[in-house]
Amino acid sequence: MTHATIRIIREEHAALSAMLRSILLLLAQHRRQGTLPDFAALRAMLFYVDEFPEKRHHRKETELLFPKLRARTPLSRDMLDHLDGDHASGERSIRDLEHALLGFEMMGEPRRQAFEEAAERYVSFYLAHMAMEEQQILPLAEQVLTADDWADLDEAFSANRDPLTGHEPEADYRALFTRIVNMVPAPIGLGAASR
Repeated sequence: MTHATIRIIREEHAALSAMLRSILLLLAQHRRQGTLPDFAALRAMLFYVDEFPEKRHHRKETELLFPKLRARTPLSRDMLDHLDGDHASGERSIRDLEHALLGFEMMGEPRRQAFEEAAERYVSFYLAHMAMEEQQILPLAEQVLTADDWADLDEAFSANRDPLTGHEPEADYRALFTRIVNMVPAPIGLGAASR
């Protein structure tokens, strides 16, 4: 039986993965064409990463899922400490990437390579982080958590409303998500044709 929490975490990871990979694809496309990227689209995409995964998704993993795992088994403690460290440094990492983007936008071509390298590092880090959660933490959770644990987690994670997983955006975020979907070309994976 797949618990709602596991389904939601995997859906949110898939949406985030698509967003992160789209950033790299956009950058590669513009590098090949010798053009500057759409900075507004990149800012909107990074803002999404900061607002949803960093502030909402990670918080629930760190404050709800991970403590339940620590209470049920000592096997996960080192991994959970590592993942919590990733979560703690995530806000700083996204700010650094947003700053590198601003540098590229304001200073132009001389800052392209620094931003692209920072984006590649960030995406690689994030994809590895999500892979560890999906390949090691979620299977362990399925083995050791109780029905009561899952009931608490399912209730909390079911309140998530990430628009990139098919939910109607909250009123405050509706314009942001409309902007992202309309700015990112469909072949990259987030445009209207991909839905």
